[in-house]
Amino acid sequence: TAVSENLCGRLRGGVVRVGRIAVQGSGWRDRGGPHRGSGSHCPAQLALHRGPKQPPRAAAVICCCAGTGASRPASLLRHMQYWARRLEQEIDGVMRIFGGVQQLRGIYNENRNLFEVKENVPRKLVEKVAGDIESLLAKKVRALKRLANAAEKFQKAHHWQDNIREEDIEYYDSKADTEYDDPDGEEIEREKSNSLKLEFTDDANFKTKVNYSYAAVQIPTDIYKGCECPQPARLCDRQRPGSGPPPPNTDPSAPRRYIQGASSPKDMVIIVDVSGSVSGLTLKLMKTSVYEMLDTLSDDDYVNVASFNEKAKPVSCFKHLVQANIRNKKVFKEDVQGMVAKGTTDYKAGFEYAFDQLQNSNITRANCNKMIMMFTDGGEDRVQDVFEKYNWPNKTVRVFTFSVGQHNYDVTPLQWMACANKGDVTPSPLSPQEYLDVLGRPMVLAGNRAKQVQWTNVYQDALGLGLVVTGTLPVFNLTEDSSDRKVGAAPRPRGLGANGYVFAIDLNGYVLLHPNLQPQIINFREPVTLDFLDAELEDENKEEIRRSMIDGNDGQRFIKTLIKSLDEQYIDEVFRTYTWAPIKSTNYSLGLVLPPYSTYYIQANLSDQILQVKYFEYLLPNSFESEGHVFIAPREYCKDLDLSDNNTEFLENFIALMEKVTPDSKQCDNFLLHNLILDTGITQQLVERVWKDQDLNTYSLLAVFAATDGGITRVFPNKAADDWEEEPEPFNASFYRRSLDNKGYIFKPPYRDAGYRGLDLENNTIGILVSTAVELSIGGKMLKPAVVGVKLDLEAWAEKFKVLASNRTDRDQLGCDPSSSCEMDCEANNKDLICVLIDDGGFLVLSNQEDHWYQVGKFFSEVDANLMSALYNNSFYARKESYDFQSVCAPEAQSNTGAAPRGVFVPTVADLLNLAWWTSAAAWSLFQQFLYGLTYSSWFQTEDVTADSMEARETSCIMKQTQYYFSTVNATYNAIIDCGNCSRWVCPHGWGAA
Repeated sequence: TAVSENLCGRLRGGVVRVGRIAVQGSGWRDRGGPHRGSGSHCPAQLALHRGPKQPPRAAAVICCCAGTGASRPASLLRHMQYWARRLEQEIDGVMRIFGGVQQLRGIYNENRNLFEVKENVPRKLVEKVAGDIESLLAKKVRALKRLANAAEKFQKAHHWQDNIREEDIEYYDSKADTEYDDPDGEEIEREKSNSLKLEFTDDANFKTKVNYSYAAVQIPTDIYKGCECPQPARLCDRQRPGSGPPPPNTDPSAPRRYIQGASSPKDMVIIVDVSGSVSGLTLKLMKTSVYEMLDTLSDDDYVNVASFNEKAKPVSCFKHLVQANIRNKKVFKEDVQGMVAKGTTDYKAGFEYAFDQLQNSNITRANCNKMIMMFTDGGEDRVQDVFEKYNWPNKTVRVFTFSVGQHNYDVTPLQWMACANKGDVTPSPLSPQEYLDVLGRPMVLAGNRAKQVQWTNVYQDALGLGLVVTGTLPVFNLTEDSSDRKVGAAPRPRGLGANGYVFAIDLNGYVLLHPNLQPQIINFREPVTLDFLDAELEDENKEEIRRSMIDGNDGQRFIKTLIKSLDEQYIDEVFRTYTWAPIKSTNYSLGLVLPPYSTYYIQANLSDQILQVKYFEYLLPNSFESEGHVFIAPREYCKDLDLSDNNTEFLENFIALMEKVTPDSKQCDNFLLHNLILDTGITQQLVERVWKDQDLNTYSLLAVFAATDGGITRVFPNKAADDWEEEPEPFNASFYRRSLDNKGYIFKPPYRDAGYRGLDLENNTIGILVSTAVELSIGGKMLKPAVVGVKLDLEAWAEKFKVLASNRTDRDQLGCDPSSSCEMDCEANNKDLICVLIDDGGFLVLSNQEDHWYQVGKFFSEVDANLMSALYNNSFYARKESYDFQSVCAPEAQSNTGAAPRGVFVPTVADLLNLAWWTSAAAWSLFQQFLYGLTYSSWFQTEDVTADSMEARETSCIMKQTQYYFSTVNATYNAIIDCGNCSRWVCPHGWGAA
């Protein structure tokens, strides 16, 4: 459901998600549990018992609901403890037989001569990676300075020519070389051109054809071939540094780079005249101009927007200047759209509000350039007394005025206000560079002190290079040069494992590098701004780490924190070591996150080429039938290896390349290749010693598997690979990463969304993954090189679950044990006794109810809201709410049944009865629109269009997510909850096996 609360500057709009189940019209209330939904509802007495084999963290919870007229709670609790122990022993027995944890430890120890155990030293790793990035960016800085110096020299020698002719200029015209197809199939005569003839060659870095001898100039769409472009006149007569106007530019990302490099941080207040004379097209132009003005601001700037007529008031919930980041600007833009024209104009009210905002010293602000931007349709008042009171004689605040719309007002007062306060006046809708020319003057006067390279936020490159950052350096004619660097090219230290990673942030706390930086929408006009505290689950430790990194300090901290699983369904409490240091000569700081088990890692050393060939043969498809199917992680093992999303095709490419080169080839990553081949041989030995000798059907298993740090996932038997849906890269598989972070067994039921309605169990191919990490100790050094597990047959284990949660000793025994009552039997009394197994994220794993089998994998609130509510309200589960700022939302349906055309000012009855109104500009504007409507037959018709005549498309938005996890598992609760016309006891029992 849409988030209705207004989290100003942080959240506006989005979808609430419970787990990963989108809930429409129902969901979780604060501590009150979910609304009552469909299915069985179990009001409950809760009891919890922790068994003797219980590890520090339970893997699942078994719950039973019984009518209150059945046995007393103590009796039900005893049965629950007995059933839980039986189920725990059954799972543990299967994992001991088929998981092969002990055997795999032995295999690693036996092959000890084939690998070394290396240590990760976080501070040294951070220092090395930071140094590599510093060297990389330093080369870009030197190139920028050479470009800037050359540009200054050429600009100084250049003389503006008013009567220049096209034939006097030698240039390359890309349009002259463009092939155009006529829709009618006729040949189009190409325009003659004296364009240079250039040769282009493919460049792997730019992923397109380039020429290395000539630079390119992008011409705006409003400048066409052969047009005369006179030097623009300045209404404020003031000498400008440099000669000639700055060239305009329509590159979507260029204004942002230009602004950041050509001006200093700004405190800006935008005031908009919304008096009655501002209506229709004029008001719409003002709104658009404010949008454009906001787009000229970066995260280094602070802004507020207010509207005024007789009084001034902010357009949004912001009462003071706020950082001009993407989220805050989005709030402004949405609220500016709601401005309505009425009343009379009072410039004094608007300017006094703006000066009060800029004088507020109790808030965070840029405290550098201060300016007021006023948009109006004109007026006679000069409000000199306001300027004398607030701004003169020092004139610390610049005033820019923008005259918008067609009107008969004299612009002299607007010109006087701007020129008397070190600003400028623009008699047309806003172009961002109009006021930047003025702001660039102090930088020119500052000389070399202003020549500092500024690195931008991450943004999407328009050439398709992915996420990049740009370094900008001012040139004193106010042109701009840049140097792009692809973000993903930063070196990643080897041996960090699945849950170790490197990240970097800038001075605003936005991430430059982070595994969770994955924008779903490509937007060339906006930077990708994801705060470090939004990329991870926020806590006090991370806030302090972020502050230290922004301040340019280095440090290290070992913390306990919460992390979200890769599939965003689970929360795990983990330990991590954060190490950070600044990247010298840049605005960035680098961090390294390492789990305790990644302090050491394996480095294979397969010098024996015969052994290399032997292990490599187990990667060949002809061995899969006997040794199990092998998926290899799609990593860059060699430079010439063709990557593919299809793992079968990737394996074929890999095998074909390995027939040409050796694992020790210089064009290959020897570390990756040796570890891959070593793990191929080790997992094959696991097949020979454990899996081949066992009958999977006897234990109702669909498959057994092993995934390794080296990139091998082996699934046995081979036919089970047809239904294998996990990622071939173990580092991207949720079960693998969660198994490393948790003791005991991790359950992964098949994912089911809220709307899933299964028809059958698909020929017994639906399975439940149960996995655990292999913990290895070599010479006192602990590491986790692999994860092993089994895939349970859902239907068979659902039947087995009923037997285990009953008083029978085996599946073939009929009836209840004479010493026990049948009402305390999950199979015999399955109509009145509901027994379920729920994992640590609150997802249904097993049930004695057949109608639940098709709901396995759903968040349990979708199955039984009351029971899940009882578990949460009695603190069996805790929940963590977070926001995903990189989500994608479908476009909202646009209404096309409005009562009047878009942009039309609709007068009130009071206006129509007022004679003065009929002589006002508002009435004249309305009359003009009426005549226009009659001419084009559109006055009484609504337009079936979307805003700004753009077709609806997916947009980025904010999604609220809630995940659940076990809180306490060593207490007993008793409570009764209502299920409408019934009452039941509930006994939950947390369990797991080490």
